[in-house]
Amino acid sequence: MLSDKLKHLSRRDLLRLTRQYGITSTLLAAGSMTGLVSMARLAEAANSTYDKRFKSEPKVTLKFGAAGFNERNLLIERAGCLQFAADLEERTDGAIRVEFIGSNQICGQLDCVKKTQQGIVDIFAASTQNSAGGAPYLNVLDYAYLFPSRAAQYYFLYHPGSEKVLREPLRKRHNLHFLFSHAELRGIQLGLKWKDKPLVTSIGELAGTKNRVTGTQLGRIAMEKMKLNPTPIAWEETLDGLKQGLIDGAETWASAVAYANMAPVVSQVLNLEFFCGTEHTAMNAATFDKLDGELQDAVMESAYLTQVHVQAANEAALVNTVGFSDPQLPNTIFARTGTRVSMFSEAAKREAEEMCSPEFQPADWEQWRERLNDWAGGMDTYKTIYDIAREIPKDTLPENVEPRRWWKA
Repeated sequence: MLSDKLKHLSRRDLLRLTRQYGITSTLLAAGSMTGLVSMARLAEAANSTYDKRFKSEPKVTLKFGAAGFNERNLLIERAGCLQFAADLEERTDGAIRVEFIGSNQICGQLDCVKKTQQGIVDIFAASTQNSAGGAPYLNVLDYAYLFPSRAAQYYFLYHPGSEKVLREPLRKRHNLHFLFSHAELRGIQLGLKWKDKPLVTSIGELAGTKNRVTGTQLGRIAMEKMKLNPTPIAWEETLDGLKQGLIDGAETWASAVAYANMAPVVSQVLNLEFFCGTEHTAMNAATFDKLDGELQDAVMESAYLTQVHVQAANEAALVNTVGFSDPQLPNTIFARTGTRVSMFSEAAKREAEEMCSPEFQPADWEQWRERLNDWAGGMDTYKTIYDIAREIPKDTLPENVEPRRWWKA
């Protein structure tokens, strides 16, 4: 991993490079390198990247606030941020320049969405669930057991129907232009107090536990129905909560545990798959609308290429880097930290689904369902997405979902 290849370089050396060539040029250079990354090699690559990026004056400079992401952890959770920035600059021959600002330097998981809506940044990356506080329509992805698999998530993101039920309402209501997303499904990540306990294999074993929840309102409904006592805790504080035993677990997904360095304090990863984990990238819609047609086309094509990249890269990283498999590959993050993975059986997931999903417990979802339907112009948002997600066989592998340009019928 790049994080291992850079760890012998001092922070002072890296800061010196970013001062000389800028943060974005240094990160793009680092993200493209393989093999042993020496200071000399990184400086040469950063210089080359800088010269290429600044050979001409851009028509537009876009500020990209990428929450806690950087060149190291984007090789663990493959959210595609740097690939998008690099491709967009190259595709437009420098007419668009992207200034990438990650590592929570300009915005974090909870406020990147608001700063993008306000125009402080032009593009942001954060989970749709954490962003739902500033853009409540993003709750539309969070009905319990809406998606039966990661393949179904990718299929929906490529589907022209996602324009009507997701992207168009986001633009109209929240000034957000949804570009692309990684796709995982959320489970419960148990802390150290569960380290010496048997592997959890059913939802009933978690009744009465206390678990961190994100900003999604719909996720809380599901957790309450499953007796998981959802407790709002900021993402940045979740690690300490798990470590100190203040909470039993946290609802999130596997690669988030790995990229955020939570694996040492997560003893069990429970693959409950009960609602979306979508680390998306979106743009200020007004900023997109101000671009001329050729540059708008470039943004969309770069978003499409990045979506294809993320689909393949994150599926590979889950097994080869994170260790989200049973059995685990040696030297993965979970294998090194002794984090066990419980792949819930179909029967166990069905038990949880019957406890909490709109299909089986419609009354608990009625208020939010009506609200989201109204925001979407009257369509049944749950049924629309539910049906699209089941157009492909449930056993379809995520990497085998055919990419499509979703804005073309």
